[in-house]
Formats: sequence, structure tokens, C-alpha cells
Amino acid sequence: MTGKKYAAIVLSAGRGLRMNSQVPKQYLELEGKPILYYSLLAFEKSMISEIILVTGKEEIEYCTKEIVEKYGFTKVKAVTAGGKERYHSVFCGLQEMKKQKSQADYVMIHDGARPFLNSGIIARCAEAVEELQACVAGMPMKDTIKIVDDSLFAQETPERKYVWQIQTPQVFSFSMIYQAYQELLEREKSGEIVQVTDDAMVLEMICQKKVKLVKGSYENIKITTPEDLKLAKALLS
Repeated sequence: MTGKKYAAIVLSAGRGLRMNSQVPKQYLELEGKPILYYSLLAFEKSMISEIILVTGKEEIEYCTKEIVEKYGFTKVKAVTAGGKERYHSVFCGLQEMKKQKSQADYVMIHDGARPFLNSGIIARCAEAVEELQACVAGMPMKDTIKIVDDSLFAQETPERKYVWQIQTPQVFSFSMIYQAYQELLEREKSGEIVQVTDDAMVLEMICQKKVKLVKGSYENIKITTPEDLKLAKALLS
């Protein structure tokens, strides 16, 4: 890697409805610490120079006092409110980087509910993004996948080696992803229906940019359901 500068946007604005909990999933505890702690820790210990934490407006004070200050995350430069959908929250984070006059060349966008991010994943993503300007972590599917129709009849069985499960971080040239998100939100304001589920889709849609997949880890799970939480506890122990 060169001497390029990196920032991270950690998304923690989800409500976690599938967890069936009154507490948003990213604040549930793993080994006595909130799930979000582990994502922030991975970036705090890495070459990342700044972190923007995006959370719900009503959780800003909690995150600031009970996570950032309590655990001494010095690289967190701002805790800011997210938006209605994930892609709105990402743009809030990108705008906050502008507001903070960030000098980052690249930005890693990561789900706060993925606590098993590690230095190897971060390094592989950094190496790829410096060469190609856009990459996402993921892993090849272990199981056979079926594409179905509306009536749930199997229509197609893609070759497993071509089917990857997408993870985060998703890593981009800051200027490129900022411009792509800006265009996306302008299209939405003009009445276009926007449907994106990850950041790579924004580049693919707006810039027709090919995005490289980089090996993450099968342990780099997103904690979404009570079953995921049980698995996470097993992985930590």
C-alpha cells in the first residue's frame, strides 16, 4: 500500500426489527460490550485515520458517551444522524466527511452489526482499492443457489463459483463514491424510484463502474436475527 489516507463510515442507524428486541441490534452485548464496539475497535487498531459513526438521531448522545468516550475511540471524528434508508445514511456519512474537511483518499463503508471485521480483510480491501478504485468484501457461496420465479419454482441454478455473498467493508475512492451518491440522491429528488441495497450498486448504476470482489471471511457475519447472535457468541468464545 502507498501512503494514501483512509476513512471509515460505520453504519449504526438500523432498528434491527428482525432481532425481535427493544434494543437496536448493534447495541446488544457480546461478551459484555455492544456489538458496535467490535467494528469500531477493528478500525481504531488499523491504518484508518478517521471514523464517522452514523447512527439514529436519538442515539447520538448514547453512542458518544457510552461507546466512543467510554472505550476511548480517538479516531471517531463525528457521530452523526443517518437517514430513512441505508443509502441515505451512507450519504449522511459522506457529507459529514466533507464537513470535517476530510483528507481521505479512500473510504471504507462498514455495517456496525458486523463485529468480526479483522486486519486481514481491511488490508486486502485497501490493496484492491488502491489498484482499482472500488472493491467490496465477500465470500463464495458454499451452498447451491436456485433462482426462482414469483411462484417459487426453480428457474435457474447458477454455477456456485460465480455466486458470492456480499459483506462489508465496501471500499471506494472517496471522490468517486461521493459523486455517485450525490447523483443518486438528485435522481431520487426528481422522482426516480431508487432501489439500492449496497454501495457497489450505486457505482454500478450511476457510473457503470465494475466493482472488484475481495475475500472477506465466513466469520464476517452480519448480526440480524437471534440465531446470528447465538453464532456470534460462539465465535467470540
